[in-house]
Amino acid sequence: MDAYDVIVLGGGMAGVSIGYELAADHRVLLLEMEATLAFHTTGRSAAMFLESYGGPAIRALTTASRAFLTAPAEAAPDLTPTTPLLSPLPMLHIARPGYGEAIRVLHAEVSALVPDVVLLDPAAAARAQPMLRPEHVELAVLEPGAMEIDVHGLHQLFLAGLRRRGGQVVAAAPVVSARPDGAWIVRDPAGRSWRAPVVVNAAGAWADRVGLRFGASGIGLRALRRTAFMVEAPPGARAPMIADIDDAFYVKPDAGKLLCSPADETVQEPGDARPDELEIARAIDVINEVTTLDVSHVRSAWAGLRNFVADRTPVVGYDPTVEGFFWFAAQGGYGIQTAPALARTGAALVRGEPIPPDVAARGLLAPALAPDRSALQLALRRP
Repeated sequence: MDAYDVIVLGGGMAGVSIGYELAADHRVLLLEMEATLAFHTTGRSAAMFLESYGGPAIRALTTASRAFLTAPAEAAPDLTPTTPLLSPLPMLHIARPGYGEAIRVLHAEVSALVPDVVLLDPAAAARAQPMLRPEHVELAVLEPGAMEIDVHGLHQLFLAGLRRRGGQVVAAAPVVSARPDGAWIVRDPAGRSWRAPVVVNAAGAWADRVGLRFGASGIGLRALRRTAFMVEAPPGARAPMIADIDDAFYVKPDAGKLLCSPADETVQEPGDARPDELEIARAIDVINEVTTLDVSHVRSAWAGLRNFVADRTPVVGYDPTVEGFFWFAAQGGYGIQTAPALARTGAALVRGEPIPPDVAARGLLAPALAPDRSALQLALRRP
C-alpha cells in the first residue's frame, strides 16, 4: 500500500491547485474518479476574472489571485506557462428598467477593491457596447480591468506543477471505501489502496457524497446547472462582455462568435449536466429585446455544474467531527478566478497555519470558510 502525507480527491481546478500548493512540502496523491481530469465543471467553464463578482469573501480571494494570474512565473518560479493566462475583456454589467438600484449597490460595494469601475447612463453604455438598445438599459457599470481566463491553461499549469513537485495523479479511481487506521485508508473499485493521515475533499458536485463516505455529515452542497450556447457574431462585434445584473443572461465575445447563457441555476443531482432548451429560448428572447443581435440560430450548446452552499462562500477547513478530513469545496461559479489565492489559503489551513497575509489583509479570516460556520455569523471584516 502506497503511503502519502495528503490524498486529494478530485482532479478539477480545485484539486490540482491545492495539490500543487501542498506538494511543496508534502507527498501528495491526487485521485480522480473520471478517466479524464477536469471532465465536469472545470472543463466546461467560460471563466472570467471579475473583481466585482461575488460577495466580499469572493472579492478578497479574486483580487488576491490577480498577481498570480497576471504573472504566474513570478508568483511561482517553478511554473512555466507557455501562453498568458489572462486576456483583456472588459465587463459591462447592465440593469434593465426597474433594476438600476442593483447597479448602484454593486458600484458602491466594489469600488474599494476595484477603484476603476465606473457608472454609465444608457447612452454611455450604448457607446461602450453598440449592440445594446439604450432604451432597455436604465444604468450600467463598466469594469475595464476584467479579463478572460484561459481555464485549460491554468488547470494544466497547476497539474504540471503538481507533478514537477513529485505529486502523483491517478485517474479512473473513485473512492469506494474509506476507513481510519492510524491514517485514512482509501480504496478504489479495482482494489487499489492508498494511505494518508489527511484527505482533502475537492470532489466538486460530489463533495457531500464523498464526505458521507468518510463519516462526515455534509455541508449542504447544491449542484446548480448552468447552460451556455454559441451564436454567430455580427460584423464588428467587440468587447465588452454584457451581463445582466438580474442574472437574466450574459453575452461574451469568444473567438469570433458570441458565447451566451441564460445564467440559469437549476438544482440537479451530481452528474453529466445537459443544456436546458427552455432556458436557451428564454435567454434568446431577453437578448433580442436588450440588444440588436436578433439571435435566431444556436450553433452549439452545453452545460456545467456550479456548486454552492447557502451563503455562496467556499467551504475550506477540517471537518469538526472527522479527524484528518479536510473540506475544499463549494467554489460555485468563482472557482477559476479565485483558484490561486484559495489554493494557498487551503494549503495553509491544511498545515495548521494562518491564512496568507495578503488574503487576510483583504478582510478574509478562516472562520468565514470553516465547514461549521454560521451563514449569519461569517467572520469577514471589510477592509
